[in-house]
Amino acid sequence: MYLLLSRLLYLQPPGRKQILVLVAFVLSMASMAYPQSAPSAYRGPNSIWVGAEYSNIDTSFPYQSGSRLSGAGAFVDFNFHGRIGIEADARFLHFGGFHGETESSYLAGPRYLFPQWRHLQPYAKALIGLGRIHYPFQIGDASYFAIAPGGGINYRLNHRWTLRAEYEYQIWPNSPGYSSEPDHKLTPNGFHLGIAYRLFR
Repeated sequence: MYLLLSRLLYLQPPGRKQILVLVAFVLSMASMAYPQSAPSAYRGPNSIWVGAEYSNIDTSFPYQSGSRLSGAGAFVDFNFHGRIGIEADARFLHFGGFHGETESSYLAGPRYLFPQWRHLQPYAKALIGLGRIHYPFQIGDASYFAIAPGGGINYRLNHRWTLRAEYEYQIWPNSPGYSSEPDHKLTPNGFHLGIAYRLFR
C-alpha cells in the first residue's frame, strides 16, 4: 500500500480511481490508529458533524503575486469514541481571483482532537485529495493531487452547534509553474471560518 501511495504522488493529473484509492488508504490508516480501548475520561458517543465555512486563501499563483481568493465550502466530520476522526471537505473559491482565476479542492483524511479546555478544543488534520485550478486569461483548467496538513480550534456553543477557525496549507506536488515565471509548485494556503451542526445526539 505504501508503494502504491508513493507512485500515485507522481501522477499528473490523478484520475478519479487514484483519488478513491488514496481516500481508502487514509481511511484504513485512521481505522488502524483507532485505539482498542480509551481512557474513561475520553469516552463518548460517535458523532457526525456537518458544516459550512468561509475561506480566504493565498492562491500561490501567479508566483509571489499575493493574489487571494475567497469562497464557500462544506465539510463533514465523523468522530470516533476517542480523539481520532475523519474529515471530508469541498471548497469553491471563485471570488477575487487574478483575471478570472478560480480554485477548488476535494479532500478527505484523518483528524486528531486534542483535549478540550472549557469550550475550546484544538485539532490537527492531514487530508489528501484533488485540487483544481482555472488559470487566468482563459489559459485553461487543470487538476492535481493535493496534500493538505492543517489545524485549528473548535468553539463549542452547545451540544449541537460549534464554531471553528483553522489554517490549512495545501501542496500540489505535480502542479506546473508558468512559462514567464520561476518554476514552482502551487501551495494554496489560508484561513477558514466555519460553523457545524451535530446530526445525532
